Amino acid sequence: MRVLTFLAKRFRWRAYSRTLADVPESSVEDGVEDAVVVFLHAEQKDEPADAHARARKHVLKHIKWLAGKRGFRRVVLHSFTHLGAENSGPAFAARFLDELDERLTKTGYEVKQTPFGHFCEWDLAVHGESLAKVWKEI
Repeated sequence: MRVLTFLAKRFRWRAYSRTLADVPESSVEDGVEDAVVVFLHAEQKDEPADAHARARKHVLKHIKWLAGKRGFRRVVLHSFTHLGAENSGPAFAARFLDELDERLTKTGYEVKQTPFGHFCEWDLAVHGESLAKVWKEI
């Protein structure tokens, strides 16, 4: 699992084009302010049950830790398969994002996801400190 996270002043996205034939077309356009933006790359090595559980635990811990640095309660999850070479299957990646969404929501976070299986257009404004841009391999 690889994650690139941002402490964003603002993040807006618009579905641009579908990349997976088996997902519905989307024209969603949305955005948030004061949020942790998570670009997540699920890998093949994350799919076995023990690795899956470990990755989920560590990604959740990382998101909550980073959100706490600015008191943010909003999170945006975005599937970003450009952080490594060994992609997981799309079904696993989508399920993993949904699991993160559910767990974060249950603990009081407002969570949004960009449309899975789509390229998106972004407008991202990030705070300046080093901690506002964190890459992590789990």
